[in-house]
Amino acid sequence: MALSRRSLLQGAGALSLLAGRFAAPALAQPTPAGDLPPILFVHGNGDHAALWLTTLWRMESNGVPRERMAAINFTDPLARTDDKVEQAGRSSTEDQRRELAEAIKDLKQKSGAARIALVGNSRGGNAIRNTIKNGGSGDVSHAVLCGTPNHGVYAWDDGLGNEFNGRGPFLRGLNDGDSEVTSGTAFLTLRSDGLDKYAQADGRFVGKPGTPTNVTSEGPALKGATNLVLGAVDHRETAYHPRAFREIYKFIAGREPSRIEIVPETAVRLSGLVTGTPGGMPTNRPVSGATVDIYHVSAETGERLSGPLHSSQTGADGRWGPAQVDPSWSLEFVLTSPDAVTTHIYRSPFARSSEIVHLRAARPLLPADAGAGAIVLMSRPRGYFGLPRDIVLFDGKEPADVKSGVPTDAVTTLRLAAADIGRPVAAIFNGERIVARAWPASENRIAVAELTY
Repeated sequence: MALSRRSLLQGAGALSLLAGRFAAPALAQPTPAGDLPPILFVHGNGDHAALWLTTLWRMESNGVPRERMAAINFTDPLARTDDKVEQAGRSSTEDQRRELAEAIKDLKQKSGAARIALVGNSRGGNAIRNTIKNGGSGDVSHAVLCGTPNHGVYAWDDGLGNEFNGRGPFLRGLNDGDSEVTSGTAFLTLRSDGLDKYAQADGRFVGKPGTPTNVTSEGPALKGATNLVLGAVDHRETAYHPRAFREIYKFIAGREPSRIEIVPETAVRLSGLVTGTPGGMPTNRPVSGATVDIYHVSAETGERLSGPLHSSQTGADGRWGPAQVDPSWSLEFVLTSPDAVTTHIYRSPFARSSEIVHLRAARPLLPADAGAGAIVLMSRPRGYFGLPRDIVLFDGKEPADVKSGVPTDAVTTLRLAAADIGRPVAAIFNGERIVARAWPASENRIAVAELTY
């Protein structure tokens, strides 16, 4: 989605309106890309490090050395219903603070830098603020919070133990005082102009339609930070969209990036983690004994053009790879994971190398899938499908299970008849097109067209 001059001006206008309420410190002086502080990227609720893939590529394309960046994988990325009550497969704010503090320490040691920059999406911003306020301000030069619900997803008197309740003790503790940021660290907040599903005045996106949330689209802004409105981006795009990259880079470097586009490498090396969803709960715990096979496929038909380019089995650390691929090749990843559906993941060409090509098996077959010959999913991890904002076509049609208005859906499902097994299925999102193949559901297989952009 291109960034228009009008959108930029709207964002600048909104920023000037906020200036009276939220004092904004000046940007740092320009710094050569190689001399930027090391940057640690922090994912959001239920997510993993792989969402920062394109951001890392854009940083590298502007001369930021790969070894001076890292992306954390929280062990259990989902928040608890009540922060103080243990819940299987979920983490507390203290769990995340502890893991983030360790990751900061590791990156400082590896880089030799005295201070680093932190960039977080959604819940990742909560962890960043908590870590800085409770002992980490001396380690962090810059903090960028993208779509973080800094004043809550809602602010209600019930459910006060929830991390995302603006009236609860966690957020009240972070927001206490005349300034809502910690001195000694430069803060930037990035937010949407109305399309963030977690910054809405009506409670319909949190299961209470018609109930005021007592939160507005200004919820992510903080007193004492530089607060910037990006325009019509969704919750995840506040972190992963090219226009978000521009502001992240500019804030840390003190100057505009030299390019927004990703510069391809001549040789690409890929690796990552296989993680699981025990009990349907997404975690970043490694899966042992999973097999990853990679095929070069036709961009037009999804058909395999050769035998496997790579095949490996994960050990106790859950890592697969490395695999050497051509940056012009469309790829099929076949993930065979214990006690999970066999997942055929179709991807656009990888322009650059990455060690965070993390893989999770698709969701299991559901009662709604009964009778279907094949199940194909179209997934957008770094954003949501926005109708009518975006062009979204799945097998030649606009998906019926994607809601219009505020973008809320990142996955759409296509159920095909047995006669369709083996045929190509095109997934189109704006300028990206992926062709998957339909695999037999009777063999406990699901195909996923996973968008990169």
